[in-house]
Amino acid sequence: MFTDPDEYGSVIHHASYDLTVTQRGAFTAKLVQIVLHRLWMQHNEETSSRVAKVQVSKGRVIIGFLTEAGPDVIRRGTAVNTTDVVVKLAPGDTLDHVLTGRGSYGTMSLPVEDVEALGVVMLGRDLTNPELLFIKPAPEIVNRVQRLHAAARHLAEYAPAVLTHPEATRSLEQEMIEGLISCLGGSEVGEDRAALRRHAAITRRFRELVDAFTDQPLYLPEVCRKIGVSERTLRACCHDHFGMAPKHYLVLRRLHLVRRALRESIPGSTTVTEIATRYGFWQFGRFAGDYRAVFGETPSVTLRSPV
Repeated sequence: MFTDPDEYGSVIHHASYDLTVTQRGAFTAKLVQIVLHRLWMQHNEETSSRVAKVQVSKGRVIIGFLTEAGPDVIRRGTAVNTTDVVVKLAPGDTLDHVLTGRGSYGTMSLPVEDVEALGVVMLGRDLTNPELLFIKPAPEIVNRVQRLHAAARHLAEYAPAVLTHPEATRSLEQEMIEGLISCLGGSEVGEDRAALRRHAAITRRFRELVDAFTDQPLYLPEVCRKIGVSERTLRACCHDHFGMAPKHYLVLRRLHLVRRALRESIPGSTTVTEIATRYGFWQFGRFAGDYRAVFGETPSVTLRSPV
């Protein structure tokens, strides 16, 4: 169980996650991971809405799917809110993964070379097409993968000794691989359209700009000027990809940077005011209220807490 978004994001398999929590209140997450010989699988449960910048690990192909009904999951500006849609992530891909509330989802991955070989052997075609993002396998295929995923998760949590038996894990892995390849062979729901690609490119430039200025605040007029788009266009892109306005996202991002700096500081060597000011906060009463609403504690408590 995790209560710190940074710690949680640092241990996720398949990809690197940089999380920004967008919901007031305490963040909690549960993570179950199973590493077999070639296949990796993972189950995530999170309690809060958030935005995650995801950098997919090179050398692996991932599929992701909801494990229970709930609020929308938004990937690359498209809402995934049904259990019969699978999202495929290509090696090295970067995208924004948004939860609009409590979420439960699963992922599985294989090395690229395995997907290439198995696609040809089992289905007679290449399954590593980077343009293929949303796929819709037959319901029975998705249901089978979800059942296998749930069964493996149950073993990991309540009967882990079973997974120490080589033949049991080999059987489980082969069934999961068969299901993963079958999902990848499903029919395509949608590719990036021209407008969606343009929005994705603008959002990527916005992300890159934010990442390049982590030590100083950014404000909407200068962001629009640097990216070269109107406020209206940027607002539409951020709404599609993050579920919020760019100004709101920038404030939340700065709050997270303050929290990280507070946690990394030695008590007595700095003050909350110094760190808050460094990241552009000057209305300290409002800052303290917003900070407590997002993280469930005051900035001074974070500064005094051991890492």
